[in-house]
Amino acid sequence: MALERVVDPLLDLMFDAGVTVQEFSYLIRKRAVRNAAQRLANESGRISKSRTAIATGLTRSEVARILSARDSPKRSSPDQHPARRVLAAWYDDPRFLTATGEPAVLPIFGKRLSFERLVSMHGGGIPVRAMLDELVQIDAVELLTDQMVKAKSRVPILSGYTRSAITVVGERGRDLLDTLTKNVKRKLQPLFEATAMISDADPKMVSLARKEIAEQGASFINGANSILNRSRKKPGRAIPNVPVKCRLGVTIYYFQDEIAISEKERLEDARGRRRNLRRR
Repeated sequence: MALERVVDPLLDLMFDAGVTVQEFSYLIRKRAVRNAAQRLANESGRISKSRTAIATGLTRSEVARILSARDSPKRSSPDQHPARRVLAAWYDDPRFLTATGEPAVLPIFGKRLSFERLVSMHGGGIPVRAMLDELVQIDAVELLTDQMVKAKSRVPILSGYTRSAITVVGERGRDLLDTLTKNVKRKLQPLFEATAMISDADPKMVSLARKEIAEQGASFINGANSILNRSRKKPGRAIPNVPVKCRLGVTIYYFQDEIAISEKERLEDARGRRRNLRRR
C-alpha cells in the first residue's frame, strides 16, 4: 500500500512527461541493481553479482549486463513513448526534413511524404488520428489550413513541465522519502518530520487556510535560512578528519485533494451529525 501511494504521483508525472512503463521498468531495475551493489560493496568491500541478484530478485546475467552498461541514452528505442519516436523521426529522418534540415510541413494524409506515413513508420501501430490528437493536445504540433501539420516541439510534454521543474520534483521527492525511510530505521534522534491534516475541511475556508499557511511557511523558512547560514563552514577554517560536506535543509509543503463521500455521509452532513451521549 505504501509503494502504491508513492508510485501514483510518479505515474502522473510519467504520463505527462511522455515516459513509458517499459522505460520506467528499466529505470527501476537499473537503479535497484546499482543501489544493491553499492550497499553490498560498503558491507564487504567488493561487488558481488550473485548477492546483488539475490537482493534484487533479478537474474545474474541481467545484473552483470546492467553493471557493465554505460549511462549513454539511446537515440531511439522501441520502448520510448510513441509520440516521442514520431517527433524524433520528424526531426532526424532526412525523408521528412526540408533542404535546410528543418522538419517539413506535412500533409496529414498521403502515401509518401505525409504525417500518416511518418506515424505508420514510427508510431508503433497507433492510428494516425489518435497520434495527431495527442500531439495537438500537448502542443507539440500545429494544425494548418488545407490539412497540413507543422512540428513545434521535439519533446512531447505538457506545457509547464520544464527541465528545472521536473528536476525539483525529483530532488524534493527524494529528500522527503529519504527522511521518512531514515526515521523508520532510526531508534534515536529521528529527523524532524510532522504533518498537520484534517479530512473534513470546509470548502469555503480552503483558500483562507492556504493563504495563511503560505504566509506562516514563508516566515518559518526565513528563520530556517538564518539558522542554516549560521551553520555554514567558515572560509579558510580547516576541519580535520572530515572527508565530506554535510547537506542540511528543511522543506514545507501544502497538500490538498478531494475525497469522495458516501450518500449516508452527505445526508448526515446536511442535517448535522448525531451526537451519542454517554452517562457520566
